[in-house]
Amino acid sequence: MSDHGIHIKELPQLKNPVLIAGFDGWGNALNISNGMAGYLIRRMKAQHFADLDPDTFYRYDEQRPRVSIVGGILKSFKPPGGSFYAAETDAGQRDLVILKADEPSLRWFQLADQLLSICQNLGISTIITLGSMYDNVLHTDRIVSGVASTEDLVSRLMESGINPIAYQGPSAIHTIIHSEGSKREFECISLWSHCPYYLQGTTHFGLLSHLGGLIAELGNFQLETPDLEANWKKLKEQINQLIDDNSELQSLISSLRKEKVKGTTTSFKGTIKSDEKIINLQDFLDPK
Repeated sequence: MSDHGIHIKELPQLKNPVLIAGFDGWGNALNISNGMAGYLIRRMKAQHFADLDPDTFYRYDEQRPRVSIVGGILKSFKPPGGSFYAAETDAGQRDLVILKADEPSLRWFQLADQLLSICQNLGISTIITLGSMYDNVLHTDRIVSGVASTEDLVSRLMESGINPIAYQGPSAIHTIIHSEGSKREFECISLWSHCPYYLQGTTHFGLLSHLGGLIAELGNFQLETPDLEANWKKLKEQINQLIDDNSELQSLISSLRKEKVKGTTTSFKGTIKSDEKIINLQDFLDPK
């Protein structure tokens, strides 16, 4: 069954589900957005039920298909795309629909329209999109900012320690989904994680765990993340040791601490400029 660019195997039967959408691409620093969607799929044992049509929503010259060639033989060909998954939860909790996808390069309004139609058919009333950016924050910070479709929802975000966003500039697919969803009276929330730019090449398990807790609280379902916390404890020890042993990293961390001003991240002003020096922590974790 095809719904104008979304191929549906069979719509699942769910109880008051919430949609959580994570995209790769422009708004996926440290793979927090797409990675959180993947974690939820694994942790909640979600079942696949629909796919985005790559020919409809992607330009292959911008997001090239991935291939595997072994011994001169083409083993696999995978175009960009995305898939929908459904997860049932325990009684009294909301079920989940998870969209894990590459950010589309074409027909954003068409995608939003078809996505919202699926949401209506599944009885979804709340949509949570996930994004992440590099920012002038420390690895010990767990900062998430957000946008919501009503003042009441913004108040809920603030009660959960999520900073309301003030921003003007380029947008992502999240904004189209949020804008069109609000017109159809969906509850729309977009959460953006602030990632230390010096952690590129690693996975910030602590930030993933924090984001998972926020999603579960806002979506009214249970999610335990002891594995993420355990992995973060180990990685944080490595990072602290690297900082202690490396004067360049010490200088960077010291500078960030001095420049840190309360509330600056809520306006996205800390986003790293393209010409600013970037330290990739992987260079220190795996020295050549």
